[in-house]
Amino acid sequence: MKALTLIRHSKSSWDDPVTDSKRDLSPKGKLKARKVALFTKNRVNPEAIVWSSYAKRAHKTAILFLENWGWSVSKIEIVNDLYTFDSNQLEQIVKSCQNDCNNLILFGHNNAITDFVNKFGDVFIDNVPTAGFVTINFDTDSWSKINKGKTIEIIVPRDI
Repeated sequence: MKALTLIRHSKSSWDDPVTDSKRDLSPKGKLKARKVALFTKNRVNPEAIVWSSYAKRAHKTAILFLENWGWSVSKIEIVNDLYTFDSNQLEQIVKSCQNDCNNLILFGHNNAITDFVNKFGDVFIDNVPTAGFVTINFDTDSWSKINKGKTIEIIVPRDI
């Protein structure tokens, strides 16, 4: 079995005139990320591999989650191709994961995350909000063969 957790970056700041990939988290975004991280601390496998988009808001979200889970932030591997809004590209990234990994946690962007969750999970989600956390289990031993999985958990900041 393979377990995939997708976490959408937390709310970003539009205060500074920077390029999209350099946008930081807003103060509200930092609070929401910490809130969801603390709530999910016992719902994640510490042996998971952690991948993040290089975008500042996604990477900072990953850092906040790992710090609040009590994990080393050195676990975060930046995957340049995760800076995508396309679910087909996200699918290819997930399917490229090595099979010795059974638990993968991704920090990325919408619309890729919502579209991916709706294609591969068994629960429709209109929109995975910022700092949203979704886990899908796949009954396979190969990431390249993932198909429709079972949505195990959907956690959004407003529900905590």
